[in-house]
Amino acid sequence: MVAIRLNRQGSKGRPFYKIVVVDSRDRRDGAFIEQLGTYNPMAEGVNYEIDVEKADKWISTGARPSVTVASIIKKARAAKA
Repeated sequence: MVAIRLNRQGSKGRPFYKIVVVDSRDRRDGAFIEQLGTYNPMAEGVNYEIDVEKADKWISTGARPSVTVASIIKKARAAKA
């Protein structure tokens, strides 16, 4: 099954995440199929960037977003409207 989840980057104490499409059986920080955006929890204000059209395409083909990624997608859709 395909999942949309966060891939941790950055150093100790300074997390930075890529929002990626992966095979759900792969490791958290392993190889990914496609990168959809980024998420920086250390930043103030809007701390994410995501291509909502690509995310919708993957969700329509059966990919399941994690709880955090689903929240980011929801925020991005609200900001567009």
